[in-house]
Order: sequence, then structure tokens, then C-alpha cells
Amino acid sequence: MKKLVSLVAMASALAFSWGMTAHAADGDAKTGQQSKMKTCNVDAKDKKGDERKAFMKECLSAKAEPATQQSKMKTCNLDAKDKKGDERKAFMKECLSKKAA
Repeated sequence: MKKLVSLVAMASALAFSWGMTAHAADGDAKTGQQSKMKTCNVDAKDKKGDERKAFMKECLSAKAEPATQQSKMKTCNLDAKDKKGDERKAFMKECLSKKAA
């Protein structure tokens, strides 16, 4: 019985650490499609049903337009929502100064 409990505890610990590692690897790295989805979702917040479906289809299939300062600010603000103080300032400075992808 002790061996079984030890084995289950060890398996649980490994599964938990593997899950945390996989999640950390996904972390902040967003693909272009993920960023696009995030921006389109923000823009579609007041739409519902078929109107929202049509908007999302159009938004997600649209070609990437050159990043304007306003669109960069919107995206950077969304990405910085969990940061505060100096960490947020540093993040925003770096984010806004990046070249468009």
C-alpha cells in the first residue's frame, strides 16, 4: 500500500511539473494568429450572434495592415494588463518600440 501511495504521489508530481513546464513554454510567445484573435475579440465585444460571427470572420481573414501607433498601443495595453508600475513602463516602452511583425 505504501508503495502504491508513493507511486501515485510521484506520478502526480511529475504530471504537475510537466504541465507547468509546458504552460511556461507557451508563456508570452504569441503567434500572429493569436494576437489577431485577441485584437478581433476586443473589437467585437459589443456584437452578438450572427453579427459577431460575420465580424470575426472578416476580422480574422483580413490581411495585416501596417501597425499604426494606435493599434500598437491597443495590443501592448492588452498584453500589459497584468503588469504594474516600473514593470509595466518597461514592458510598454519595449512593446511600442518594436517594429511591426
